[in-house]
Amino acid sequence: MSVMPASICLLRLSALGDVTHVLPLVHTLRDAWPHTRLHWIIDKAGHKLLEGLAGVDFHVYDKRSGLAGMRALRRELPGRFDALLQMQVALRANVLSAFVPARRRVGYDRGRSKDLHGLFINERIADRPGIHVLDAIGSFCEPLGLRPAPVRWEMPVPAEAHAWAAAQWQDDGRPTLVISPCSSHVRRNWYADRYAAVADHAATQGWRVVLCGGRSALERQTADAIAAQMRQPVLDLVGKDTLKQLPALLARAQLVMTPDSGPMHIANAMGTKVLGLHAASNPRRSGPYSDLRYCVDRYDDAARRCLKQPAAALKWGTKIEFDEVMALVTVDDAIAAFERYRADHGH
Repeated sequence: MSVMPASICLLRLSALGDVTHVLPLVHTLRDAWPHTRLHWIIDKAGHKLLEGLAGVDFHVYDKRSGLAGMRALRRELPGRFDALLQMQVALRANVLSAFVPARRRVGYDRGRSKDLHGLFINERIADRPGIHVLDAIGSFCEPLGLRPAPVRWEMPVPAEAHAWAAAQWQDDGRPTLVISPCSSHVRRNWYADRYAAVADHAATQGWRVVLCGGRSALERQTADAIAAQMRQPVLDLVGKDTLKQLPALLARAQLVMTPDSGPMHIANAMGTKVLGLHAASNPRRSGPYSDLRYCVDRYDDAARRCLKQPAAALKWGTKIEFDEVMALVTVDDAIAAFERYRADHGH
């Protein structure tokens, strides 16, 4: 695309980690073409997180609204776009993209396409196995003639969200470990007794321990089980924050312990180090983008045990979401990762 496009539409509905990964692409486009109108078709949760992002017109699609919602979205769109960046291969997103009028329709390479994705696009990004999800999303600018800019997030977090987070605990000099224990993929989740053991270890080293999470029954039950098995005090904020307050809360932590989840990527985007717990997914593909030093990586062990081959032999992006796969991540693994952080940062 040799001239600045008048308008571009991004389509990425979910999940929270993935919509966070789109932010660097938005900044690449805005930096190159400050007068191009950017529109983003997004789901309700993603919009709650990113509402207020400068230079982007959001169009919210409720997944429960089906084809009627897709038709309503089409009426809401301003007209024909110069390009659609279709960054999601799920069938719902593919069908939704058919309601977006665009001359150029950029999608994934054939290796990552599924659910009829190829029928809804007319251009593809390059196939680059071995890269992080964020870099794959960032490469959607390349068919338009751009190169990804240096990664930055600049997540829109209002001052009142930071004020709420600042009020949750006194800034007394103690470092804070925030535990966000649940992913929406339940087979990625660790165990309450193991979280409690690591939390107690942190507390005995003088750290404040905070639990955070959403309002689902699973998150409430998990937090209750962690708190019940801890011997040290814990601040329970599960269900008390909003998606706008969550980034501010995670930014106050020195370290966030979590499985592969939205809060992992939001914390990373806010500049907070992450103790990621990985066995079901490969941290080099979907771990905290900026720093993997404090992650536990049992992905190769999971591949050998569950799929009978080393991780290096698997197709890039293979998920190993088997029952009990997270049992491969031990308490000693997580404490060792915590201690790596302490050794590096002097807390």
